[in-house]
Amino acid sequence: MDTVTCKTCHRISSVTKHATKIRCHGCQGTILIGNSQVSVPSDKSKWPSHDQGNIITERKRFHDFSKKVSGISPRSSPSFSQFPAARLSDTPPRGKRALLCGVSYNQNKKFKLRGPTPDVMNMAKLLVQQFGFPTNAILVLGDFMSFEPPTRINIIRAFDWLVKDSQSGDSLVFYFSGHGTQQLDHDGDEIDGFDEAICPLDFETAGIIIDNEINKMIVEPLKQGVTLHAIIDACHSGTVLDLPRVYDHNRGRWKDNYAASGAYKGTSGGKAICFSACEDDQQASDTSAFSPEIAGAMTFTFIKAVVENKEITYHGILASIHNAIQDANNSKRGCGMLKRMCHQKMLQDPMLSSSESFNVNSLFKL
Repeated sequence: MDTVTCKTCHRISSVTKHATKIRCHGCQGTILIGNSQVSVPSDKSKWPSHDQGNIITERKRFHDFSKKVSGISPRSSPSFSQFPAARLSDTPPRGKRALLCGVSYNQNKKFKLRGPTPDVMNMAKLLVQQFGFPTNAILVLGDFMSFEPPTRINIIRAFDWLVKDSQSGDSLVFYFSGHGTQQLDHDGDEIDGFDEAICPLDFETAGIIIDNEINKMIVEPLKQGVTLHAIIDACHSGTVLDLPRVYDHNRGRWKDNYAASGAYKGTSGGKAICFSACEDDQQASDTSAFSPEIAGAMTFTFIKAVVENKEITYHGILASIHNAIQDANNSKRGCGMLKRMCHQKMLQDPMLSSSESFNVNSLFKL
């Protein structure tokens, strides 16, 4: 995945290997790859400064995260070196199961992230401690410690593990922390003309995983009575599951996101719900607005909301994340970062989407 710089707004956007055009992440104009309107600086020193553009920042570790979010005790939670996570070769258990995928891209300095390691650890703690997920029902893919690497083929195999033989009453969770991107839609099923995608560890050689594929693998197979919750902390993740309903937080109602081509994007009777870090044309961000250390805004505020209010609703989670980001926008502590990321506008707008409309004032349960 390379980058291009828009000569209109000077913002840097990510671009996949074979893309012919993309939408600028800043001014939303169309950039034709290879066109004279685009420059691709090879020397990073010539890139716009942080205050001039939106450069994907490295996601810092959550130092002593447990001390900042009440309810997650480091003493009572397993360390990752002792965490008995499931393996891809294991038979998926009935009941509750989760796939946690953290991609740090440690072998590529250009894309390296430091957030996915603590992100995955803290999400695992949340599932085990607050929602009673058995540790042997949590499959972790990560390019850190001794976990199976989050390559494209392993993520696809893990998707199969997550939904395989699931039955009514089962609760499934998919969490992803890593890079996300967009590419031009070639089959006419995207309203905005772009497919959203997640970037596996080997995306530069094996390719990305687009929303059509994710929907086909973990949404369509869901049977009656099976519920999937996805939590995606990545850029351009708004509709990365291609779910047909999107919740309009400002108007307090559901709106259509049906495929323009008429293709079916629903389940086989089950329910899929997704919390995304940002809208399709936005980038997920790190911030020091919530703690002295840099932390992923989506993961930090999501976990904080759920831990601090055991009876929280879906609307409550979304509102809590929105309010935390809005407060960060208005605070002196976070204004420096927010100015460079969004030109003094909101850092990111988390989204809620679903395979069907439902009462967002119902309790959040996993």
